[in-house]
Order: sequence, then C-alpha cells, then structure tokens
Amino acid sequence: MFKCLALIFFINLGFTIPADTGCDQICGKWLSSEKNLMVEVYKTGDQFKAKIVWFNDDPSKPMDEWRDTKNPNPALRTRRILGMSVLSDLKYDARNNSWEDGMIYDAKNGKQWNASAYINKEGLLKVKGYWHFKILGRTMTFKRV
Repeated sequence: MFKCLALIFFINLGFTIPADTGCDQICGKWLSSEKNLMVEVYKTGDQFKAKIVWFNDDPSKPMDEWRDTKNPNPALRTRRILGMSVLSDLKYDARNNSWEDGMIYDAKNGKQWNASAYINKEGLLKVKGYWHFKILGRTMTFKRV
C-alpha cells in the first residue's frame, strides 16, 4: 500500500521512474559517432550481442554485396557484413553498471578483440575493443537511434 502511495506521490510531483535502469538499457539500435555504422544490441540468455544493421563504407557498392573477405577462416569469407554478429558474450556487471568480458569482431581487418561497454551520463554507448588489457584498446561511441 505504501509503495502505491509513494508512486502516486512522485507521479503527481512530475517525477518519472526511468525505464531500463538495469542490464537491458544497452539493448536497441545505436549509430556510431562517425555516422557510418549502425548496430543492434540484443540479449540472448544472460549475454548481450550486437549485429550490423546498416553501414556506409562505399556508397557505390550496395551493403548486401559486402563480404567478410578479411576473415582468418576461409569458410567465413563469403558471409555478408550486413546482419553479421560483431559483438558477443558481453555480461552485465551491476557493480560497475557496465558490460564486460565480451568479444568484438572488426570485419575491416578480420581481427577479434576483447570488449567491454558502458553508457555514460549523456546516454552515449561507449564500446571498447582491447587486447587483454583495457589500456591497450580503442573506444567507439554510439548514440541511440
């Protein structure tokens, strides 16, 4: 009863309770700060993944014609970039409000890196690809679309 009254009180004061305050807030479509890549982050079990839903490398070549030609596995070199999974195995760390222990794939060079992510105070998604140590990496910034 008290919780219902408190909720009504806050609503009447104009306060809102934020949605997606936990691990699922990372889910959705995100556009890179360079505006050349859009990914969709989704949850499978307790892990988070991302796939490419749009990119703009060379407008003279349609997106569905691009292939993963730099992949170290020859059997995967003919798969399409569009729709390809590029981020996997991220797990939510509630203590740090971040997603950790993932892997990110860079189709431009066929390399796979360790990955972590967090959403900053401005609501931007920061995804870091690194090689074993976070100080040895690169961070990409995405805005929710």
